Amino acid sequence: MLKTLLARFHQGHRTTSYPRAAPSLPDRFRGGPALDEARCPDGCRACADACPTDAISVEDGLALDMGRCLFCVECQTACPEGAITMTNEYRLAARRREDLVVRDRAEPREKALDAKLRKLFGRSLKLRVVSAGGCNGCEADVNVLSTIAFDIGRFGIQYVASPRHADGLLVTGCVTENMKLAVKKAYDAVPAPKIVIAVGACAISGGPYVDHPEQMNGIDAIVPVDLYVPGCPPHPFTILDGLLGMLDRLESGRLAERVAEAASAVEEENRKDREVWGKKRADEAARMFGGAPKP
Repeated sequence: MLKTLLARFHQGHRTTSYPRAAPSLPDRFRGGPALDEARCPDGCRACADACPTDAISVEDGLALDMGRCLFCVECQTACPEGAITMTNEYRLAARRREDLVVRDRAEPREKALDAKLRKLFGRSLKLRVVSAGGCNGCEADVNVLSTIAFDIGRFGIQYVASPRHADGLLVTGCVTENMKLAVKKAYDAVPAPKIVIAVGACAISGGPYVDHPEQMNGIDAIVPVDLYVPGCPPHPFTILDGLLGMLDRLESGRLAERVAEAASAVEEENRKDREVWGKKRADEAARMFGGAPKP
């Protein structure tokens, strides 16, 4: 036991400080796209032709559908004028499917549930994770959120083993024909009211398997979706941002206010303690070396 405690003490604090501080992302991270239609030559379709999932359209102006995007940067490589670039924007989740279509730059989208659902799930959200034909990329990044580095349990979010114990489903994978009935049964087993979260391009649109007859082109073809988290796979911070945004607990919301209030209260207590202990030390010194104690 002593060796275990010493090892744990040596390891120190490993949990990320997000959302109180911005996450640290690697240089190779591919976030939300930035589009500059002014750079597009007339009649050029190089980016659209290079996209393996038809995520880019140029007919009504340059647009990119993050719900289909694999973040493979084939479009960025193919564009002769640099009209498409990938940024480090990780806040990509959205409540509505159409909000994933980017025409300028991927910015934070509306993610919060309505007030009634936030009141129900804001402090305790139990999710049943359903892998509906994924490659294990999204599944791995969903699972890592429960490790010490991210620790979603500190936000009251927990993965459960049965849909009957859940508040909603978190679905990954392209929803194959073989998983269609299983997903529907899992959804029906979740007590109402319930939510559904689609994580990854496959769960949103079919991903690289889009329009294949053995998959559904997205989970919303079977059940209603309350939150879309794009990516292939999405970064854990993208998923976490989506979950916290859905519960209205991001830095710009009530969580930051509670953190600031708690920090202010702790600082005030520390100040009072310093004053009390400072006076005690002064009185003790006065008694030891003579002189009247300080008032």
